[in-house]
Amino acid sequence: MGHQVKLLPAKHVKAFLLRDKTDALDAQAIWVAAQQPHIKGVTVKSEQQQACLSLHSMRQLLMKMRIMQTNAVRGLLYEFGIALPVGHNKLLATIQEALTIAQQHNQLPDIVVVSVQEQLKRIGSMQDDIDLLSKRLSGILKQNQQMLAVEAIPGVGVLTATALVATVGDVSTFKSAREFASWLGLTPRQVGTGGKTQQLGISKRGDTYLRTLLVSGARAIVGRSQHNSWIERLLQRRHFNVVVTAVANKMARTIWAVLAKGIAFDQVKWNPTQTTPA
Repeated sequence: MGHQVKLLPAKHVKAFLLRDKTDALDAQAIWVAAQQPHIKGVTVKSEQQQACLSLHSMRQLLMKMRIMQTNAVRGLLYEFGIALPVGHNKLLATIQEALTIAQQHNQLPDIVVVSVQEQLKRIGSMQDDIDLLSKRLSGILKQNQQMLAVEAIPGVGVLTATALVATVGDVSTFKSAREFASWLGLTPRQVGTGGKTQQLGISKRGDTYLRTLLVSGARAIVGRSQHNSWIERLLQRRHFNVVVTAVANKMARTIWAVLAKGIAFDQVKWNPTQTTPA
C-alpha cells in the first residue's frame, strides 16, 4: 500500500509507554519512538539467517538441558557420599569408576546404579544431538563468505562467526567500530552529573549470547601461554577479567572492520611485531 515498514526494538519502544498498556497507548509509544533519530531500526533477517539462529537456539537449549542433567546426577550421588568433580567432561570421565567403587563397597543400591546408567545414556544421546547441530552450523559457515572472513580473527570460532553474522546482518548500519562494540555491551557505562563523568563497568546491553561467545573467545586468547605485547602489558596492571573484556572489545571492533570495509583480516595489524609503549 505504499508504506515503508520499519522495525523497532521492543525494549526501546517500551520506554515511551505511559500509564497502562492499551492499544491506543501502544500505538502512541510506537509513533513517538519512530521519531527518535537515535533509535536504530531492526534489520529484517533473511531465511538463511533465521535458519542459522534457529540452530543456535536449539543447541543452546540442549546445552542447558545437558548441564541440568549432569548437575542432577552429581547432586544425587553426593547424597550417597560420592563426590564428583565439577564440569561435564570431568564428570563423564570419572563417574563410571566412581560407580564401580561404590558398588564394591555397597555404597549405592543397585536400582540407583541402573537409573544413573540410564541417565548417562540420555546425556550421551543429547551430546550427539549437540554435535550434529554443530556440524550443520559448520556447513552453513563454509557457504558464507562473511562468516569465513570473520572466522579468521583470533578467538572467533564457528559458533561466534555464524551467530554474529546471522544476527547483525548489515554491519554498515553501525557508523563506527566503537558503536558496534557498544551495541554488544562491551563498552563502559558512563554516569555524569554536574560536569563530572565517571566510567563504570561494561554496560552488558545488547545480545547476551553474542557477548558471551566473544568473551569466551577472548578468555581463550588471554589464557594461552603466548600473548602479544599489548596483552602482556595489560595483564601487568589490570585484573584478568578486565583484560578478557578488553580483548573481546578488540575482537568486536576487528569484526566490524572486516565486515564493514570488506577487507581480509590482517594478522600484522592484530599483533604487530613492534609496538610503541602505552
